[in-house]
Amino acid sequence: MSVLPLVFTSGWASGINAYAVVLLLGVFGATGLSDDVPETLQRPEVLIAAGLLFLCEAVADKIPYVDSAWDTVHTVVRPAAGAWVGAVLAGQSGSLSDVTAGLLGGSTALASHAVKAGTRMAVNSSPEPFSNVIVSLAEDLGVAGIVTFAMFHPGAAAAIAGALLLAGLTVLLFLVSRIRRFLRRRAQRREERRLARLPWPPPPG
Repeated sequence: MSVLPLVFTSGWASGINAYAVVLLLGVFGATGLSDDVPETLQRPEVLIAAGLLFLCEAVADKIPYVDSAWDTVHTVVRPAAGAWVGAVLAGQSGSLSDVTAGLLGGSTALASHAVKAGTRMAVNSSPEPFSNVIVSLAEDLGVAGIVTFAMFHPGAAAAIAGALLLAGLTVLLFLVSRIRRFLRRRAQRREERRLARLPWPPPPG
C-alpha cells in the first residue's frame, strides 16, 4: 500500500501540532497497534522529547498572544517536522521516495501552519481569552482523531485532512481584516513598551 495518504495526513497534522504527531505515531508503533511506524519514531528518547514539548505547547497554545509568539517560532519547526516524518515514513514503506515524501509533508505542514497561525491572530483580536482555549482544544482533538484514523484508514483520513486544509485556507481569506487588526495591536503594544522604558521626564535638550 502506498504511504502517500499517511504522509499527507501527517504533514497536515504537523502544521498544527508537530509534537503530537510524533508522539502519537511513536506510541502506535511502540504498542504494536501499527506495523507502519518506523523504529526511529518509537525510540524512547524521541517519545520523551515529543511528550515534554507537547505539554509545553499545550500550555502556550492556550494563552492569548503567547500562542502567536509560539507559532512564530514554529514557522520553521513544523514544516521541518512534517518533512522529517514524511521522509521517515517513506523510508519505512519503500513505496515513495524520501525526497518526494519530505517535500509533500513539509509543504502540507507549512500550509496548515499558515492557517493555524493566521486563525490565532484573528482570535487574538478578540478581547476575551476563552476562544483561545476552545480553538486550541479543537485543534488538539482534531489532530489526535485524524492521525489515529489515518493509522487504520489512511485514504479516508487524507481526504478529510485535504478538505480541512482547503476549508482553512478559504476561511483565512475572510479573516484578513482581523489579522491586520491583531498586527496593529501587537505593534502598538511594542511601541507602548518601548516608550515605557524611556527615561521620564526626558533629559533637558
